[in-house]
Amino acid sequence: MELSNAQIAELVKKVLANIGEEVVSSAPSGNEVPVGVSNRHIHLNKTDLETLFGAGYELTPMKDLSQPGQYACKETLTLIGPAMRPIENVRVLGPLRSKSQVEISATDSYVLKVKPPVRESGNIAGSAPVTIIGPKGVVQLKEGCIVANRHIHMSPADGVAFGVKDGDTVTVDVVGKRRTRWYDVQVRVHPDFRLEMHIDTDDANAVGIGNGAKVKVVKE
Repeated sequence: MELSNAQIAELVKKVLANIGEEVVSSAPSGNEVPVGVSNRHIHLNKTDLETLFGAGYELTPMKDLSQPGQYACKETLTLIGPAMRPIENVRVLGPLRSKSQVEISATDSYVLKVKPPVRESGNIAGSAPVTIIGPKGVVQLKEGCIVANRHIHMSPADGVAFGVKDGDTVTVDVVGKRRTRWYDVQVRVHPDFRLEMHIDTDDANAVGIGNGAKVKVVKE
């Protein structure tokens, strides 16, 4: 007898409960996923942080983000590309990373005159160069500027409930006045993740949705 996704999810919960671990699925009914809209932002490593803000400087957390352990900082920086037209007040996100990274929209890339690839966050090898200006110094990234791909964060239990695993891609429907369908949306599964689809401001504006909107994973 073939088990349904719901039955498998229930079995997973019971097994984990028996070994003293708890995993909670936050999946809404009807395959819906809440949306988080990501504006342009910067991730820094310790070396670049100190170059931009001074030796011994530490980030100042301002607001927790939807994904546990991630937060927006009070610090903002300026981006410069070959066009020499700055984009100011770009928010820094914490915590620190091993490599600095700049995530912008395609619209931002036209302003800066850079050519960032569409990538998963953290995959910056061979990506676009960009210059970051801070109050104490300047960092010229030879690579690190990307447009983040559309992706859905899921806990392991969410993955079971949706019948997907880390690295899979799914199709997503946006229902509304400007309804559309997004293909090849990456699924990212991790115990620390909370169910949410991340899109950038270009995607959000194109379909007329914002933070907290619901999209639907299509069962094909």
